[in-house]
Amino acid sequence: MRLRLLACLGAIGTLAAALSCSEAEPEGAASAALRGRTVYLSVCTACHNADPTQDGSVGPANAGASRELLEAKILHGTYPPGYTPKRDSRMMPPMPQLAGSLDDLAAFLADAARKEP
Repeated sequence: MRLRLLACLGAIGTLAAALSCSEAEPEGAASAALRGRTVYLSVCTACHNADPTQDGSVGPANAGASRELLEAKILHGTYPPGYTPKRDSRMMPPMPQLAGSLDDLAAFLADAARKEP
């Protein structure tokens, strides 16, 4: 009897730990947006505003920027075909080291656009 009680308590403890970990680490779009926020704040705010809905010192507001735009600007320093830039400058250098973060950045910027007042 005592052994079963200890086994049940152990199972409850394991379940509680698993649930608390899943709450601390959101999945899917939420975690992508959090990763994107980290990249954005550490790299992009040198020129863009920390609030992506606002213009930065050099770069324009970029909340809601499409993945296509991010790929063209970040990887190649260009604009997608047919895109009209907010600022016609060539100041942003390509940053191919961010290729693996494009989806996360797009998720963060989409989230910022949804929260815009």
